[in-house]
Amino acid sequence: MYLSAEDMITWPESVAFLGMLLAVLFLFGFSVASWLEYRKLKITGLQQEDLRQLVSRYEKLAESSMDAQQRIATDVADLRTRTASIETILRTVE
Repeated sequence: MYLSAEDMITWPESVAFLGMLLAVLFLFGFSVASWLEYRKLKITGLQQEDLRQLVSRYEKLAESSMDAQQRIATDVADLRTRTASIETILRTVE
């Protein structure tokens, strides 16, 4: 287990080994950071799509509510005219 004089690691070899180890760690860190950023963008995209669908459903609901309000307003106006005509008929009968 002891190193002999022939098996000694020289400074250039140790610096090269540490440089390669540092390069591998840098590439690993960069790939993890890139993967996390990709995942974050994917989740943000899904959230934006969900938000677009929600806005679309809200707009459809608003349109249908406006249509229903307009129909009710038309019906109320029709009832008012009928009520007014019935009142005039009743006044002429008296």
